[in-house]
Order: sequence, then structure tokens, then C-alpha cells
Amino acid sequence: MTTNRQFNLKRRPEGAPVADDFALEGAPLPKLADGQFLIRNHYASLDPAMRGWMSDADSYMPPIPLGAPVRASTIGIVEDSRAEGFAKGQWVMGLNAIEDYSVGTLGGFTQPIDPDAVPSVTNYLSLFGAVGMTAYFGLLDVCEPKAGDVLLVSGAAGAVGSLVGQIGKIKGCTVIGIAGGAEKCARLTARYGFDHAIDYRGKDRAALDAAIRALAPDGVDVIFENVGGDILDAGLNNLRHGARIGLCGLISEYNAPGPVGARNLWQLIVHRASIRGLLVADFVPRFAEGAVQLGAWAAEGRLIVDEHIDEGLDNALPAFMRLFEGSNQGKMILKIA
Repeated sequence: MTTNRQFNLKRRPEGAPVADDFALEGAPLPKLADGQFLIRNHYASLDPAMRGWMSDADSYMPPIPLGAPVRASTIGIVEDSRAEGFAKGQWVMGLNAIEDYSVGTLGGFTQPIDPDAVPSVTNYLSLFGAVGMTAYFGLLDVCEPKAGDVLLVSGAAGAVGSLVGQIGKIKGCTVIGIAGGAEKCARLTARYGFDHAIDYRGKDRAALDAAIRALAPDGVDVIFENVGGDILDAGLNNLRHGARIGLCGLISEYNAPGPVGARNLWQLIVHRASIRGLLVADFVPRFAEGAVQLGAWAAEGRLIVDEHIDEGLDNALPAFMRLFEGSNQGKMILKIA
């Protein structure tokens, strides 16, 4: 290829992203300087956090510049290199963009990976990527579950939530998952081993509150929160004394046209509970530790990881929007090459 196709951000979305917010455009192949290498991207991870990067609000990462390709974690193969330690033909993983080719820099985020060490190279975007590490460290280090705890997971059928519930079961928790639709709720119990599942569809905050209370009459000890809005409020209304809440995401609020927020924070005081935001970047130095344990559990058949792969740069937007529609069946990945 002589042209680098890029999925570019053309304007900042207001509410749910639409096609006019983006453009698939061609650019010349980048030329390499000393210490750089050219990556042919094969797969890109599609994650809810990317919606926040499209806005210009303060965040843990700078906004994606208008006219630039949408930032994403990718895995690919080195096609050319002027950097020591990165040879042509080597598989690598890094934080790059949804585009055919990206430039990696010696000392940057991109690192070599071994495709023969995993069942599928895409596992580096699921179990052994940010998804698996978020579930592992977010639950065990931030939420500190104990055997006998009741764990409530929102967004439970998603890539992170499904792993959180399974790890909770390994640690001896009673696990309740919240998901959208009968099919996803059935998958929580039949495939991922959750004890209970709650379908949030058609339920207002009061109905969600009642559904949680029916399954956890003495309250929940741990909430792993991915959704926010009414679901978080219902969870806050069902806390046990000393409960711990790990705030991983607020996907129900990302496309909201106006301000949205929790209204039951008073319950944190009532139950002397704690809430803590979590970001996987804080645990990068311990990724090898997490990978060893996650890999061992998967090899033992104690963790099931599902991946949903759509193909083609021209499908980048509909594939990304699956995350908000709930139509993906596992970790959302876009195949580029």
C-alpha cells in the first residue's frame, strides 16, 4: 500500500457519535526517522473510553485533535524499522490509532508481543490487554473482595464485566450481574458462572433497586461499576456497611446530552462505604503479574474470554457503536489488515 487510510475525527460528537463526526481519509505513508519503526496495524481495540477522548473535556489523556485519526490500542506487524530492538516481521502492541499504518518510537508505548504464546494474537487486546488487567487489578486491588462477599457488577456482559464476575467467583464471592436483555443475562449465568443476573431493560431506578434487594437482602459488599446513571444509584441504595465501590466506567452517561450524576451518594455516609476511581494505567508495572495469573486461570478453564471481531476500516463507526447499543458479544475488536 502507498496510502495510509485513517479513521479521522472531523468534529467533536454531541451526544451519540454520528457518521458526519468522522471521515475515512487517505494520507501518504509516513517516513521514518532514526529510532522509529513502521507498524502495519492488523487489529484495533474498540473501547468505551474512546468516546471520552473524542471530547475536549479535561481527562486523563489529551483530546484527540480534530483532523487526526481516532486513538486506539492496536496490534500489528513491523514493516520497516530504524529502531534497535524492533525488527521487520515482529508483532507489536501499542497505543496508536485506527489506521492502516502507525509509527512507533523507541522508548514509546509500543512493545513486542509473542503471537505463539497465546491461542490468538487478538488475546493481547482482551485477556492480556487493558481489558483483562482492568478486571484483574480493578477488582482485586481496588475493591478488595473477600470470600463470602456479595459482588454486584454492572455492564456485566461486557468485556471487563464478564471477567470481573468470573474472578469474583474464583475468589469466593456471590456474584450478581446487571446486563441488557434476556440473552445476555442467560449468558452471565450459563457461560460465565454468575450466581444471578438482572435485566435492566424496562426497569426504572426503583425497579432496579427492588431487583437488587431481592437477590441481596442484606446488601452488597462490592460494586464494580461500569455503567453509572440509574444503575449506579440503585446499587448505592443497596450497600452493606463498609462496602467498596470501584468506579471503572460510566458508559450510560458518555453520550448523554446533559449533565448526569449519582443522586444517592448519601448512602456512602450511611454505610461508611468507599468509592474509588480506577484506571488501568496505574498498574502497568504489574502487568506481567496479572498476565501470569489470568493465563493460568484461563488454562485451567476457570476464565472464559469472548471476542467480537468486525472487519474493515469502513466499519469502524458501526463497530464502535456496538459498545453503546449492547450488540457486541464479547471484547469489541476491529480487524484492519
